[in-house]
Amino acid sequence: MNNHAPVYVMQDSLFTEVVAVTAKPAKKAASRVVAVTPDPELITLAAALPATLRLGTSSWSYPGWAHLVWDREYPEATLSRHGLAAYAKHPLLRTVSIDRSFYRPLDVAQFAGYAAQVSDDFRFVVKAPSLITDAMLRDESGHGLRRNTCFLDAELAAQVFIKPVMQGLGHKLGAMVFQISPLPLTWLERMPELIDRLHALLTTIPDLRTNAPDGVVAVEVRDPAWLTPRFVQALRDTGATYCMGLHAKMPRIADQLPILRALWPGPLVCRWNLNPLHGAYGYEDAQRQYEPYDKLQDPDLETRSALARVIAGTTSAGQNAYVTLSNKAEGCAPLSVIELAQAVRGAGA
Repeated sequence: MNNHAPVYVMQDSLFTEVVAVTAKPAKKAASRVVAVTPDPELITLAAALPATLRLGTSSWSYPGWAHLVWDREYPEATLSRHGLAAYAKHPLLRTVSIDRSFYRPLDVAQFAGYAAQVSDDFRFVVKAPSLITDAMLRDESGHGLRRNTCFLDAELAAQVFIKPVMQGLGHKLGAMVFQISPLPLTWLERMPELIDRLHALLTTIPDLRTNAPDGVVAVEVRDPAWLTPRFVQALRDTGATYCMGLHAKMPRIADQLPILRALWPGPLVCRWNLNPLHGAYGYEDAQRQYEPYDKLQDPDLETRSALARVIAGTTSAGQNAYVTLSNKAEGCAPLSVIELAQAVRGAGA
């Protein structure tokens, strides 16, 4: 067998000589991602945090996290396939939001594959598919095409999301999040009907604590019109909680706290998605502004301090807290996690 690299013949034109060019062997893609060596100060910080607090990020496939989470820069595809185990070795990262399930349902094997890569103490925050939580079917740009007849369909939710998540993640399931996308303006007048439909869906979800002792069902919304006593009652009736979404489309923390107080005592689920200080930034604008997500660019001390106090109050009462941060919150999610952890320690949690 000839083990030499193949030789190809190149010819610029009919009038030039033929030149033999040896092709370079293709680079083999890395099949393992190595975690950065933990900073002793981060290990100390992690030990000072409440055991019931799990901080993490939204997804993990970012080359810009080199020397923060990874030992060097890896291709995005490599991190997507092999980065989770390295991510979970970071002393402060005890949860992660599986965001890809929002765009396409995942099966039991895919969830089980994630669970196999992390320790028994790790917990996942999982987003329900937009097929269930978006009132509109959209194109790749996010433009609404037509009404989604599967919106808040309880039977479909059980089939494509609830059962696969519970079976695949088992006791490593932390929070099952139904993030309801912004509604068409005409739908905002139908909130009682929509809340009743949401209530019917939540009623069908089995008690997660049977197989996942730390599991909780949470609902995140992108329209303040949801935040009514009827909405709170729907959550309370079904044992679900409110996912506090920190996003330019939603009120600040202080204005969302009444919902959490009405559901108290209970766990905290929070997703810091976008920097509320920059309401003009959508996801695409934030992406252009912040890539490659290797440094903090817009520190939001006000939001961080307020969130730290909420975390401290929740965990000091023995309740679980799942808090995930996006790169689009301040520019670099792992650095935001560090800053938030320090603020929580300072708040006396």
